[in-house]
Amino acid sequence: MASAQRDLYDILGVKKTVDAKELKKAYRRLARQYHPDLHPGEKKTEMEKKFKELNEAYEVLGDEENRKKYDQYGMNWKEAEAYERARQQGGGAYPGGGPGGFTQGGADFSDIFESMFRQGAQREGAGFRGFAMAGADLEANLPISLREAFTGTRRALNLSDAGGTPRSIEVRIPAGVRDGERLRVKGKGAPGRGGGPPGDLFFHVQIAPHPVFQRKDSDIVVTLPLWPWEAVLGTDIPVPTLSGTVRLKVPAGSQSQQRMRLKGKGLPKRTGGHGDQFVVLDIVTPETPSSEEQQLYEQLAKFDHPDPRSTLLREAAND
Repeated sequence: MASAQRDLYDILGVKKTVDAKELKKAYRRLARQYHPDLHPGEKKTEMEKKFKELNEAYEVLGDEENRKKYDQYGMNWKEAEAYERARQQGGGAYPGGGPGGFTQGGADFSDIFESMFRQGAQREGAGFRGFAMAGADLEANLPISLREAFTGTRRALNLSDAGGTPRSIEVRIPAGVRDGERLRVKGKGAPGRGGGPPGDLFFHVQIAPHPVFQRKDSDIVVTLPLWPWEAVLGTDIPVPTLSGTVRLKVPAGSQSQQRMRLKGKGLPKRTGGHGDQFVVLDIVTPETPSSEEQQLYEQLAKFDHPDPRSTLLREAAND
């Protein structure tokens, strides 16, 4: 990589003391200047190389944490991060080492290794000769629909590695996957160094909200509108589910916000079976009743019914 042979600050034409705002401005100015689409013909290949170099530099320096690591370790900041992670996890063995690993019994080994990282900032790779380093794990968000979470699916994703090389990865999304669940694609993370294995690629599932189906763990909740006469007289009506439309028998005298259960019509469970779908009845009234309907409601109002607010008023007064 071209960016591995030059200081990243030099690539972006800024000093090491530059603040984040000025760094971003410098990157945007150079990105516009060297964008390949603005340089057709013979110069396009050269501009593509320069544009890629700029993106790689800003990918590191534009992230506050990555910039700190780069300032400390130089071009080998990723390996330094992997080493620090392994050291913090304990166990006394360095990943990718010999049969017994590398012990960390004293401070000397740690100091020597960190010194090697700093030397590597001045001459690429020199600090890691003879050491196998596992590649870093990579993470990304994976938006899916609720129906995909219900059925499960496979998603082909076109990604680019740190060098800009495109690659295709297939992700298996199991039926019943949860929102926020972490899916692992083994060996598809950052490449290792010195013969070390690649890291893994982790996707954080993000299930998009649905306009009809509300998810509650493995259960589904649907609000079902009813006319007043349907609630009073009872009815048999179609109800949508994720697996198709079913008929629901609403009993006479049903109330608004009453919940009815459709067993097994929820999301798949990893332990087997499915959750349930709960139908919440929502009694609605005509917004513009006809004159005949208005007369019928006026007749209903003449009947002697108990006050539906009596309990509410009594409990409010006794509080």
